[in-house]
Amino acid sequence: MSYLFQNYKRSNIEFVKAQGNELIDKNGNKYLDFSSGIGVTNLGFHPLLIDALQQQINLIWHTPNLYINTLQEEVAKSLVDDQDYCVYFCNSGAEANEAAIKLARKFTSKQSIICFEQSFHGRTYGAMSATGQSKIKYGFGDGVPHFSFAKFNDIESVKSLISSDTAAIMLELIQGESGIHLAQSTFINQLNQLCKDNNILLIIDEIQTGIGRTGTLFAYEQYGIQPDIITSAKGLANGIPCGAMIGHRRLSHAFDYGSHGSTFGGNKLAMTVAKETLSILNDKEFLDQISLKGKILLTKLKKQLNDNTNVIDIRGKGLMIGIETTLNIEQLVNEARRRGLIVLPAGKNVIRLLPPLTITSQQIDKAISILNQIFNKKY
Repeated sequence: MSYLFQNYKRSNIEFVKAQGNELIDKNGNKYLDFSSGIGVTNLGFHPLLIDALQQQINLIWHTPNLYINTLQEEVAKSLVDDQDYCVYFCNSGAEANEAAIKLARKFTSKQSIICFEQSFHGRTYGAMSATGQSKIKYGFGDGVPHFSFAKFNDIESVKSLISSDTAAIMLELIQGESGIHLAQSTFINQLNQLCKDNNILLIIDEIQTGIGRTGTLFAYEQYGIQPDIITSAKGLANGIPCGAMIGHRRLSHAFDYGSHGSTFGGNKLAMTVAKETLSILNDKEFLDQISLKGKILLTKLKKQLNDNTNVIDIRGKGLMIGIETTLNIEQLVNEARRRGLIVLPAGKNVIRLLPPLTITSQQIDKAISILNQIFNKKY
């Protein structure tokens, strides 16, 4: 008998230790982690982050947001890179998106927000209501009103939903949970202009695509746009719960005293690790290596699997890659794990690869070898 709610489908394995980019189970078996804890441990189990965390634990790990927190200022500055933005810290991606929704509505005094089919923004009521997947909402009754859903990469479907009450348009640049679907550059440029022309805020959800995952600190940088609001979490503190909502400074008066808050948001432990994480990532050479590794991984995967009749498509950006297949996803994930490789499902028929940004060329080759075997059904 379990004392836990059964809302997770757990595999019969427990990881008890980690070293670099590998996980170790309680039986001592090692696994190459191509999931990064669902895009969280972006730097693997990095020794610099471990040292920083241990040092902070010996000092103090929590103070409420009633007092000055210099660490928050330092992390915020690293996130915005001296651009004209302000930062609000929370604990997760869903919380960051909730804050973005509240800021957009309060600043504009409007309520309607246009989102996209097959999107995923979280499981709290506001974030769930912004999500374009009915399975996420099933059984929970009415969600938060005034959300509508356009077709991804279809500017005309967006235009058809705009009204005088439209506060914002909210989207991921890569829809991760539904199967690694990339936003087209032309579409994003059109969307950006549409927002400007209609005085609509543009919210970019970078929960999974941010913190170096696609080869830049945030994916939006590769589209040549400046969003009004950006949300971040997952890899921000490399596994210590941490989220952030980044908004243009002109919006800041809408989040005045008492308008929003978090007990744990921006706590000392999260900020310490986030500061060290961003210190590593705010290095152009390191980011360039992520782009290079992503191209190598994508190229080698296509070389190995493009002629495989079980593979429909291979797509991605940086180290966020999806393999669409006709095979049973659960069976593929289980077989990869049996061979020492941790991968993720996405959507109905996609294997999602989110390796640590610190992955080595040897580890890439090892993963490709295992993937080649399981997609050729050598089991």
